[in-house]
Amino acid sequence: MKSALRKTITVAGLTVAAMPALAHTGGDVSGLAAGVAHPLLGMDHLLAMVAVGVWSATQPARFAWQGPALFVALLAAGALAGIGGVSVPLVEPGILASVIILGLMIMFSRVLPAAAAFVAIGGFALLHGHAHGSEAAGALTGYMTGFMLASTALHAAGFSAGRAMAKMRFGLIGSGFAIAIGGLLLAAG
Repeated sequence: MKSALRKTITVAGLTVAAMPALAHTGGDVSGLAAGVAHPLLGMDHLLAMVAVGVWSATQPARFAWQGPALFVALLAAGALAGIGGVSVPLVEPGILASVIILGLMIMFSRVLPAAAAFVAIGGFALLHGHAHGSEAAGALTGYMTGFMLASTALHAAGFSAGRAMAKMRFGLIGSGFAIAIGGLLLAAG
């Protein structure tokens, strides 16, 4: 078995084997440490952030930074809406769908128009932000700063992984597939 295929299978297997966990289950939602931990411990948020980074790595250099920048900006807007008590229907199902769709976007990144991807990324960012903002309590500035920084770091990690996967035969297809399967497992769990 070739090294690239073996690496792709390993990444896919690790993603699929991840235990289903939602980021929006309560717990400590106050302060910087909670804000940083929240996206890292919630598999839905972690997979979505990494997926945005991986997708961005497939784009021409002039677009590569735009997906994560758009996501972070609209993540903040969604969080402010959530903090403000703005009601948004189907947030959790939308977040789960975001993981699946972002995985598919990676698989088809070579044929998907960037404009369509940016619309999807922006909408998903609003949902993820709303969920975080709705559950935030206490030290909001620290919490929001933490989850924004952690989300940005996950985008960067995904971008690095995406650059590596792009060099492997079937690397992007395998990683997109693994993320989409991870989303399906979260939805089933």
